[in-house]
Amino acid sequence: MGSRYDDFQDYGENDFGRDGYDDAYDADFRGGYDHYDDEYGNGVYEDDRYAYADDGYAYEETPYEEEVSQPAARRTGKGKKNRRTGSSARKASAGTRKKTGTGKRSASAGRKQGKKGRKRKKKSASPVFAILLMILVLGMAFGAKLFLDRYSYSTEQADLSEQFNVQGADDVPIVWGNELSEIHAKRIDGIDYMKLDDVKSQLNSRFYYGKQNAQDETGMILYCFPTDKLKTVVGSTEVSTEQGGSQTLDYAPAVNVDGTIYLALNFVKQYTNFGMTAYENPSRLQIDTAWGEETVATISRKTQIRTSGGIKSPVMEQLEKGAKVTVLEQMDTWSKVKSEDSVIGYVENRRLSDIQTQTMTAVADYTEPEVTHLTFDGKINMAFHNVWGSQGNVTLTSYMAQTKTVNIVAPTWYWVSDNDGNVEKAATQEYVNQAHSMGCQVWAVVDNINSSSLQQLDNHTFLTTLDARTNLISQLTDEAKTYGFDGINVDFELIPEENGEDYIEFIRELSIACRNAGIILSVDTYPNFSFNSHYHLDEQGVFADYIVIMGYDEHYAGSQEAGSVASISYVTQGIQMALNDGIAKDRLINAIPFYSRVWETDGGQVSSKALGMQDIQDYIQAHGMSVNWSADAGQNYAETTEDGRKIQIWVEDAQSIQQKLDVMQSFGIKGVAEWRLQ
Repeated sequence: MGSRYDDFQDYGENDFGRDGYDDAYDADFRGGYDHYDDEYGNGVYEDDRYAYADDGYAYEETPYEEEVSQPAARRTGKGKKNRRTGSSARKASAGTRKKTGTGKRSASAGRKQGKKGRKRKKKSASPVFAILLMILVLGMAFGAKLFLDRYSYSTEQADLSEQFNVQGADDVPIVWGNELSEIHAKRIDGIDYMKLDDVKSQLNSRFYYGKQNAQDETGMILYCFPTDKLKTVVGSTEVSTEQGGSQTLDYAPAVNVDGTIYLALNFVKQYTNFGMTAYENPSRLQIDTAWGEETVATISRKTQIRTSGGIKSPVMEQLEKGAKVTVLEQMDTWSKVKSEDSVIGYVENRRLSDIQTQTMTAVADYTEPEVTHLTFDGKINMAFHNVWGSQGNVTLTSYMAQTKTVNIVAPTWYWVSDNDGNVEKAATQEYVNQAHSMGCQVWAVVDNINSSSLQQLDNHTFLTTLDARTNLISQLTDEAKTYGFDGINVDFELIPEENGEDYIEFIRELSIACRNAGIILSVDTYPNFSFNSHYHLDEQGVFADYIVIMGYDEHYAGSQEAGSVASISYVTQGIQMALNDGIAKDRLINAIPFYSRVWETDGGQVSSKALGMQDIQDYIQAHGMSVNWSADAGQNYAETTEDGRKIQIWVEDAQSIQQKLDVMQSFGIKGVAEWRLQ
């Protein structure tokens, strides 16, 4: 019929005017179904003014109570219908009627009879008319109901607490970016807190929880800067730094709720750039940590955000004309949007205007302090010197005589020996003086795997307590001051995943001490495969001056299959992953092995032993092994069989070393390290 219903909504308002039903002209049913006004003055009908004629004539609008005149006799001339009125009509009737039968009837009697007959007809027609009218009204009402049921807009209000998944009186849902997050905050004494684990994974991984010592039952939060460290005890309002004193806040930055550590988001925001806005009814937070382009629109006229795309969906929020929304997803007739107070739902596309793309403004409230690094001029050629105790220091001269370009020597001088952070020591002044005289820096190595009292060491205990870490750091920096060596190299291996956070906190704290003392810090680390991710290579790169990738042990003593110690693909992948993790190439060193493994496979059992480069050549010659170049491994490969045992060697020699050096040069990294001088 040419009708359109695109403006028809809000049945609950009982208003179907121009804001609702739009046809060829606007119909107004404000008076109900018995009143119609087309707003142009055409035809006003009210059912108490309907005229009715039972004999087919078009009567004037006449009240029911008035007596109705007899219908006049019809004339046959020219086919016109006339009616007579007054006494002339009555005379004509009296003059032409004849008597019939025995009865007499006067003109007045006929008129009376006619009146009665017509009255009887009216009385018999009225119930029919009422029934028809009732049917008509009911039909119209039923049709209107069907129409409204199909095309009217639901006014049902959605439960926003349910929509936001509010889980309790102190629960604060979070809209993270443009999505309702599974992470929730907790409101405690009017302050919004978030679980420490969520803060670390989503906002700032540098916050660390630990204990002062084994007797500490409360714990503390630590946060490291390039040259200082912040500390606050859980539940306390006091915050202190080693160099800046202390201050008291009007809330506790960290609290313990049923064994779970929470951080106040206001406190986190002091050291982290993210956007945060709080809304009420229900309580919720909008948090933004990424900034880019977004699509926005303006609401063209008053409408609603609904739980899904459809007019029957419950209403989440009313939107006024001119309101701004973020358009998250556009469909055929509806769009998913986020309102200015972070309600996410659906709006009809026809209510969106001025759709455009804009660039979000990044939050930059916090200026991250620059981490400066101590550097070594030129390319690095670093050789590890495994002294096996102070008596091994005397081998420096003989070992260095076989080298040409080594400019850093790293003696294994310190071994963590107990849970209090004490170390065994092997440093001597003579060694440092001798190395310096050769033009080499000395980077002393500290490890956690070679102590003579290793059975007393628990990685978990000495790494998780601030007292033990501080003790270890103090001993190392004091040794550097005493002997004048140039750097400290950390070689902590076999750290369990549960202590990954403790390990990286130790690196941060050690870096502060080294930076303040002018000591170069380097860290030996595994290639960043997923099973090594708890070593936090990216964070090591922030605080350490140099990262040394241990580009060996691809196959090691405990491997269940024979293979290369350091194939060319393994070396390449290790360097590439470090660069991908943000390690600057001018602070990246790759360590290569000066050894190979002799693998024996006997009845499915695999075993191996490590031999130095010269010893490997002697072994190959002694066993008459055939040697061939393996392009896949980037190494020579030797194999033989003895007494049913299969013997295999992936050989490290001058040719394989050159292959690795070529890869390092192609990446442009800082240098190479060798395990070990021999």
